[in-house]
Amino acid sequence: MDRYPPIAEHGLIGDLQTAALVSSQGVVDWFAAPRFDSPSIFAALLDHDRGGFFRVAPDVTEATCKQLYYPDTALLVTRFMSPDGVGEVIDWMPPNTSRIPSDRHTLLRAVRTVRGTVRFDLECRPRFDYGRAAHRLDPGADGGVFRAPGVTAYLQSSFPLERDGDDMRGSVTLSVGQEAGAVFTVCTGDGEAPPPFTVATGTDQLWHAADFWQQWVHGSNYRGRWPDMVNRSAITLKLLTYAPTGAPVAAATMGLPEQVGGERNWDYRYTWVRDGSLSVRALLDLGFVEEATDFTHWLGDRLRASAGQEGEPLHIMYRVDGEPLTTEENLDHFEGYRGSAPVRLGNAAADQLQLDIYGEALYALSEGREIATQAGYRGWKIMARTLDWLADSWDRPDEGIWETRGGRKDFTYSRVMCWAAFDRGLRMARDFGRPADTVRWTEARDTVMEQIMEHGWDESAQAYVQHYGGDAVLDASLLLMPRVGFIAPRDPSWLSTLDAMDRTLVSDSLVYRYDPAASPDGLRGSEGTFSLCTFLYVDALARAERLRPARYTFQKMLTYANHVGLFAEEVGPTGEQLGNFPQAFTHLSLITAACTLDQALDQRRA
Repeated sequence: MDRYPPIAEHGLIGDLQTAALVSSQGVVDWFAAPRFDSPSIFAALLDHDRGGFFRVAPDVTEATCKQLYYPDTALLVTRFMSPDGVGEVIDWMPPNTSRIPSDRHTLLRAVRTVRGTVRFDLECRPRFDYGRAAHRLDPGADGGVFRAPGVTAYLQSSFPLERDGDDMRGSVTLSVGQEAGAVFTVCTGDGEAPPPFTVATGTDQLWHAADFWQQWVHGSNYRGRWPDMVNRSAITLKLLTYAPTGAPVAAATMGLPEQVGGERNWDYRYTWVRDGSLSVRALLDLGFVEEATDFTHWLGDRLRASAGQEGEPLHIMYRVDGEPLTTEENLDHFEGYRGSAPVRLGNAAADQLQLDIYGEALYALSEGREIATQAGYRGWKIMARTLDWLADSWDRPDEGIWETRGGRKDFTYSRVMCWAAFDRGLRMARDFGRPADTVRWTEARDTVMEQIMEHGWDESAQAYVQHYGGDAVLDASLLLMPRVGFIAPRDPSWLSTLDAMDRTLVSDSLVYRYDPAASPDGLRGSEGTFSLCTFLYVDALARAERLRPARYTFQKMLTYANHVGLFAEEVGPTGEQLGNFPQAFTHLSLITAACTLDQALDQRRA
């Protein structure tokens, strides 16, 4: 077993309240419960020796491994092909769409041989609370019970199992047509034991889960050119959304590096206002109105919770239950993925000022009459108070969209999104006849635009730049300028900005966020190209009617998806996936790029 398989060598499974990663070697090496942002139970991806894992795979080293999703589902099939036979492990978690948070989460692993004879090994080695909490094992007739402070985990299996210290292991040999299985159930310390496990009940649950996912994805109205990738991205966004609140997390993982061996290792298991807000348009484009509306309700709740309080109306990120995130600590006992330390728990960027989030929030709340009309009068008054606050606060340096730790600046993108906030607020006030200080908002909107045109444009670069003053640093976040309507997609100044980005930020169709050497961000090391930015680039090219490079860039970018269609945060110099995985922002931008490109190509043919 590879101690640290490539980040891309994983599939994602989940139950809509938490998720797990399964490697193409049959190892669950990341799983946290009961929520995405809970302490880990399996975290071998961050420390092979201390993190814990759950392996089900053949005992032969020469087996060829292949992985795929059962069509249009979140059921992950890992196939092992050896000289003696072909075996499969199917991993999934039963979907839980309840609005009530659950303390019980189940990971099922169905095992079968489809050709010849295969001997499967099972190793279950949980390590609770990020490997910090000891546990004891109570063996049972069909498995064992792992007990740690506040947590109990039940392992049930048709494998014959034996104790291995405080862990469990076993093996079973299956001939063609024979099946086995294992279930890992996590609950609170006094949680009731699960019912007895049989292979037949596991099979019933498998097909129930398959039916759920296929029925859900078939509700999409996407009829464009890339249905497989768009559907996979939609399922991924659904898997990364916490059903009780409708809040999506930025990624399923923490601590995976943007540069192997570097320090850019963040915890992404939280809900960013920006990411969630931009997902609304992607979901609406596919016809998933309920999911889009759920997030806007969550967003409205955050604004209501801050009413009457001092300071900013919104934090940049929250826990999935809506509570603010306030701390960051290093898990120094973890060596990190391939030695990439520190492994950070929490996120200190939660305290940053990022004014662009108000533009993204209003952008989300204004999208579609289905959403905008549901706010009601009281909801509107909260939005109006937010815009009144922003009218007093927009002209401040901030940390910007990329959460740099190199000091506050007058970021152009932050100003663009402040303009978008006022623009969307004025539109809603007009369209729905809501009371508003439209004179003040109009003055603020126009002042922001004039400031950007004067200070955000660099004559020597012939481009809009990252921040006011200093060197002409380009920034891929500005690719959203035409999408929010700040500038026409074929405005000469915008086309020249696209040209400048192509010369400076684009490498073989892949797009960097910015150049850290030109704009120090307070961190050591470098990073790969940012997959979100590549899809934003496709969107901007399509809007600019540069359809040949847009389509070619999109098709090339799809080749960087992993074997089951998933994207991490970044792509490294040799095409490897880097950063937390899978990243929701990348998948939502894939959807929006595909929809924009489809529309542009259809209009050209019309």
